[in-house]
Amino acid sequence: MKKMTEKNLSAAFAGESQAHMRYLAFADKAEQEGLRDVARLFRAIAFAERVHATNHLKALGGIKSTRENLQAAYEGENFEIEEMYPAYKAVAELQNEKGALRSINFALSAEKIHRTLYNETKEKVEKREDVKLEKIYICPVCGYTVVGEAPDKCPVCGTSKSKFEEF
Repeated sequence: MKKMTEKNLSAAFAGESQAHMRYLAFADKAEQEGLRDVARLFRAIAFAERVHATNHLKALGGIKSTRENLQAAYEGENFEIEEMYPAYKAVAELQNEKGALRSINFALSAEKIHRTLYNETKEKVEKREDVKLEKIYICPVCGYTVVGEAPDKCPVCGTSKSKFEEF
């Protein structure tokens, strides 16, 4: 792919990905306000944005074998842990941005777990095995991730077990 097309398609992937997430957040807010059909509209269009993003990623050659995808996911999480979030955290601390620091610290805590999970899973896939996972729980406030049983309270933000999302 020519560089200009690749750059444009990468920008389109980023934009569509952000729209997908933004519309899901908008849907949650509409739902909280009792506007169920507005929420449904946001979720439907969020799905369309996801389709666009996926098509762009495929065109960029960004979806490979599961082993390669796990490696890419591991590397992405590692970059966030080792470089991106520490740099963002330093700036937020310098500028005394408490809300940003809270968000960054939540993400950083979860990313460390994600990196470990991707690495362990990649090792299984390299042996041509599927991973045997129990239930996976995610804290809806900070993103803390646990395989098995959710804790009574999130160790990162204190959210109660009853609010965790099960996967």
